[in-house]
Parts: sequence; structure tokens; C-alpha cells
Amino acid sequence: MDERLLKHGSISWSELMTTDEEGAKVFYGKMFGWQFEAMPMNDMTYQVIRSAGDEAGGIMPIPSQAEGHPPTWGIYVTVDNVDESAKLAMELGGKIHLPPTDIPGVGRFAMIQDPQGAFISIITYEKK
Repeated sequence: MDERLLKHGSISWSELMTTDEEGAKVFYGKMFGWQFEAMPMNDMTYQVIRSAGDEAGGIMPIPSQAEGHPPTWGIYVTVDNVDESAKLAMELGGKIHLPPTDIPGVGRFAMIQDPQGAFISIITYEKK
């Protein structure tokens, strides 16, 4: 991953949660020329998006804890420490939608909600 994306505050990943991964791959592949690489993860297959050969995001099925939500794009912002940033979000009037959680081989993330109701994910990548 580009070192710029590992700095606190950088938008580092985009992710589509959808009910039709194959349809999304066809649409975005034709629309933007994206390629996809399947990565088995736990109980699902995650589709890594490649744009001009670089990893740029992912496509995944809507997880059970978000069942009933419409398909949506989300972004990840890099933070120095997910747990501290989640605590700060609450101090600033935000809410924790998904508490800090480990992603093996990737890092630790959480989904927060700002005081106006918008969702965003925060992530601290593993040092490699």
C-alpha cells in the first residue's frame, strides 16, 4: 500500500457492501475498467478492486449485522490508533456502530457515526 495512505487522516480504502457482488463486478468493471481478485475470508469471498493494477478497494456481501441495509459504498480513513480514535469519536458526540475489530493480516478497524448521522470507517493497518 502506498505510504501516503498509511498516514493519520488519509482516505485509504473504499468498499462496496452489496446484495449482488457479481452484478457489481460486471457494472464497475465495464464502467471503470476495474479488475477484481477474489480473496477467501472466513465465511465469504472478498473481491479486491484493482484500478490500473493497484489495489483500490473491495466488494463484499452485506454482513449479517447490517442485514436489511441497502447496498452502499463506504470509505476507510487511516488513524494512528483505532481504539483511541473510537473513544475520541464518542467524546466528540459520535457513536460507535461497530466496535474496534481485528482483520487478520490487515489491521484493526471500527465503524463510527458522526453527530449528524453519517457513517465512516477508521482503520489502523498492521505494520509490515
